[in-house]
Amino acid sequence: MRVTVICTVLDEAESIRRLLESLCTQTRPPDEVLIVDGGSHDGTVDAIQGYAGRLPVRLLVAPGSNISQGRNLAAGAASGDVIASTDAGVRLEPSWLERLVAPLAADLDCAVVAGFFVADPTTPFEVAMGATVLPALEEVDPATFLASSRSIAFRKTAWAAAGGYPEWLDYCEDLIFDLRLRSTAGEAAWAPGAIAHFRPRSSLGAFFKQYYRYARGDGKAGLWGKRHAIRYITYLLVLPGLLAVAARRPWLGLGLLLAGGAAYCARPYRRLRRCLPCLAPGERAQVLLLVPIIRVTGDLAKMLGYPMGLRWRLRNRRQPAIHWHEARKRNRDGTS
Repeated sequence: MRVTVICTVLDEAESIRRLLESLCTQTRPPDEVLIVDGGSHDGTVDAIQGYAGRLPVRLLVAPGSNISQGRNLAAGAASGDVIASTDAGVRLEPSWLERLVAPLAADLDCAVVAGFFVADPTTPFEVAMGATVLPALEEVDPATFLASSRSIAFRKTAWAAAGGYPEWLDYCEDLIFDLRLRSTAGEAAWAPGAIAHFRPRSSLGAFFKQYYRYARGDGKAGLWGKRHAIRYITYLLVLPGLLAVAARRPWLGLGLLLAGGAAYCARPYRRLRRCLPCLAPGERAQVLLLVPIIRVTGDLAKMLGYPMGLRWRLRNRRQPAIHWHEARKRNRDGTS
């Protein structure tokens, strides 16, 4: 079984080395590493070419291509009959590729394998970010899990049968691809030990931009209308109602607000229990305070991004809708 590892890059000169170094130490070496560069100007191409003596790396340069176009270009050019997809900047466990392709080697009827991903934080802010937006392994239901394309393997024939990644969509493209794979190839096998480590966004500004784009992608694809409607109702109706109660009956209103906030942040705080003992007391307080700030920031970004995607969708009605009942459950590139 010949395996090609693919990824797309754009101005990743600093982070691409983490991925390439981890590919050099795989217990099951890739037969080919195929990287598509979208037109970098920061030395990314030189950094990749520097690994030519250590990895069977091929580089394709496609200026202006989006992530979907880059992944399709890489998958189409891959010489392997199995494709393992990941992202620039991640650090792969040494057994990542071996564990990811094992179900495909063991069962010829298996066409897709979902790996997993965890945060690799370097600052207290990134610790809080990872706990807020990423699921813990025990929270995942393999039957409904939709793999991120930072850790997924599929047969090239399955990619072709699914029509590839949706090139009309700039964000959430791996989610749509997962749904296509599920409809054409069936449920993915689950490889929780195939782990990719990646750094969460390192600032509120970068996080806001990321989630704005995710929500805009939701709107473009016609995804999660009910979920977004609940968010608007919560912030535009429920929250003002609670504030009105607090104005008349302060203790009752404050109690309701605190109870609602505690419930909203309960899951991130549970995830933090493993991390807090490794932090200094001041860092623990910082992380705990950051969780609600990150949650609200993400919600505001989604509330602004979703209608922009819907507006695009109304102008481009030819794109197919993907409805909530078809997807069942979402895990989007590391989001909650």
